[in-house]
Amino acid sequence: MSPEKPRPRTNRFGVAFEEERAWVTFYRRVGHDVTIATEVLAQLEGDPEMKRAHLALYLCCKESLRMHKARQARNKRIGQFVRWFCHGLFVVPAQALRRALHLGGDIAVECLPETVKEPAAPQVRKLTREPEFAQAASSFSPQATLPTVAPATTDAQVQASRSPRSKPTRAAA
Repeated sequence: MSPEKPRPRTNRFGVAFEEERAWVTFYRRVGHDVTIATEVLAQLEGDPEMKRAHLALYLCCKESLRMHKARQARNKRIGQFVRWFCHGLFVVPAQALRRALHLGGDIAVECLPETVKEPAAPQVRKLTREPEFAQAASSFSPQATLPTVAPATTDAQVQASRSPRSKPTRAAA
């Protein structure tokens, strides 16, 4: 044995082995993770020698980015279709129904019979406010009962109330 210490070849072999293992994991991961593909691509483009040494990894990164871009475009088209479909399925019928109800209401109002002003209506309201009419109307109501004590009326009062001359004067309302 020589007195010199041998070089730690195993250490270099271990580092090279781990380095190769890291590159191999990059090959697997760039297909699934766009962020890693972007970072590895930036590193490879920055060092032309490394790019030549790992050309397949460079191409895998480019392919991964292209696929990601195509996936985003596809998702965007699907999203636009879903929005268009939902708009046609929910919003358009609701707007059409609202428009139809609005127009239908106008048509229904036009179909109603015209209201004719009754000239006697104000006179009827005026008469119903008078106390004499209110008393007479209450005597005709179905709930009106015969009085328990009959008021004493004389023949003169009955004849006075029946004669056309003895109408009481009404106050102008």
